[in-house]
Amino acid sequence: MLFNSLSFLIFFPIVTILYFAIPYRFRWALLLIASCIFYMAFVPIYILILLTTNIIDYYAAIFIEESQGKKRKLFLIVSIISNCLILFVFKYFNFFNANFSYLAGIIGWNYPIKALSLILPIGLSFHVFQSLSYVIEVYYQRQKTERNFGIYSLYVMFFPQLVAGPIERPGNLLKQFYEKHDFDYIRVTNGLKLMAWGFFKKVVIADRLAIYVNTVYNNPYDFQAMSLFLATIFFAFQIYCDFSGYSDIAIGAAQVMGFRLMNNFNRPYFAKSISEFWQRWHISLSTWFKDYVYIPLGGSRVGKSRWFYNLFITFLISGFWHGANWTYIVWGALNGAYLIIEILSAPVREKIFRFARLDKNPVLSQIIQIGTVFILIDISWILFRARNIGESFYIIKKLVFGIVSLPRNIIHCLIQPEKLISLYQPLFLGEKKSELFFSFGLIVFLIIMEKLQGSNGIRAVIAKKPTLVRWAAYYALILSIILLGKFNNSAFIYFQF
Repeated sequence: MLFNSLSFLIFFPIVTILYFAIPYRFRWALLLIASCIFYMAFVPIYILILLTTNIIDYYAAIFIEESQGKKRKLFLIVSIISNCLILFVFKYFNFFNANFSYLAGIIGWNYPIKALSLILPIGLSFHVFQSLSYVIEVYYQRQKTERNFGIYSLYVMFFPQLVAGPIERPGNLLKQFYEKHDFDYIRVTNGLKLMAWGFFKKVVIADRLAIYVNTVYNNPYDFQAMSLFLATIFFAFQIYCDFSGYSDIAIGAAQVMGFRLMNNFNRPYFAKSISEFWQRWHISLSTWFKDYVYIPLGGSRVGKSRWFYNLFITFLISGFWHGANWTYIVWGALNGAYLIIEILSAPVREKIFRFARLDKNPVLSQIIQIGTVFILIDISWILFRARNIGESFYIIKKLVFGIVSLPRNIIHCLIQPEKLISLYQPLFLGEKKSELFFSFGLIVFLIIMEKLQGSNGIRAVIAKKPTLVRWAAYYALILSIILLGKFNNSAFIYFQF
């Protein structure tokens, strides 16, 4: 079930009303049934996959807690392998099979294995990671086993964050299913406000930008540098508004019912370094990889070469987690390389800043740092969005040539102003100019709002305003969603993972 669908607008109020209407002891069962219905709205049969992983990890955790010595590690390995095997079959088998088939063709071997005709279950990677975090926490004795299978299943299937996170930890979420959540007007309205802001980012901004982005990126060879450049900028804000919008709706929906989910985004495009960006973007996934991959590898408590290896491998695995495509692998490797280069170049960059006296001008210094990080991240988004490596390299090449030829084009336009029209006309792709400018306006509006809100969140900023201003803002937000939203049941980008 999509958040931005009529079904959810009916489903969520009904579940919420029933949740507060029934006795406390039955509420977890209601949420579990609702979560099953929510997930089965996509492909009903795939609920059996979630049930299978739930059973495996539920008993694996119990066996780990009741065992001693090497047996504990054995049950952990069984859980990890079982989850990864399910993930491999549905998500990665065809990727490896296609690559083996390609290599076999090169050496002239008749490769007999055919691709599987399977649809990737929605949000399978998120489900696997949340389930594994529970088993790993039990293994390290940081979490007691949950003996109620229904409540454990609810932990990994809680519908607000079932499909695309935030990836919760058992220490935060499990205990909340035993708490008594009474109806609280302030908490409920705060949750609804956050949901509304998430809907605005998704249907008004992300889905509007997606129209231009999809047109260009689905046929990149048909477009010149200016259109590719604009589509790449738009995609940076599309994916942010799409995914952070989902997180806002998920966190807000959970808050309405009294549950506290972790924050998943913290204004990432205001980051002044690559490392800071990854502390602000998809926080639940970044911290998952940090705790369960990076630190077990040794983290930064090793020699420098090993440290860089740990960083690179962590990002490489993160890229592969996102999808069975070389574009995601190269995307992960590129971000790992960014981070290593950032560490190595820190002394040089510090000297340059002092030489240019940027340390005396903090505003200009921040603008340069934020701009540099955005450019580097946006380049990596090309790999994330392109359909294959060939198209991503073509787009990057066209953008580089476009930048190189920009001074010459500017001179030509100054000499022959009529050329300015032919240079920029491809930007509009047949759309109304007003629609394109409106998209720019929405991006500027988003940046201004995030700058004003700081790290406190949009709700805290509006809450400080006079009553008239607050209610005007609420009505404006709702009307904007209704009148300006693109209601085409567009799936959230991260559903594919």
